Amino acid sequence: MYLSKEYKADIFAEFAGGATNTGSAEGQVALFTKRIAHLTEHLKSNRKDFATQRSLQKLVGKRRSLLKYLYNKDIERYRGIIKALGLRDIIK
Repeated sequence: MYLSKEYKADIFAEFAGGATNTGSAEGQVALFTKRIAHLTEHLKSNRKDFATQRSLQKLVGKRRSLLKYLYNKDIERYRGIIKALGLRDIIK
């Protein structure tokens, strides 16, 4: 896979509070965001790769559901993660 263990550990250390805290919603949202950016770049040059397109749509849905969970659970954590990742506020 294109994401090494060290890179994932860095993502979780930055956003989840620790490299071993892989279950936190913030860490998972950050990891999904990196994967979404990678798949988006791939689809720019491979327009007809429909399997990747479907995977991208599923990842976006997972990220959205995690963000919705954070919004309902703790709005300050939600606002912090969307600001840190530069995402739009999709939940109104």
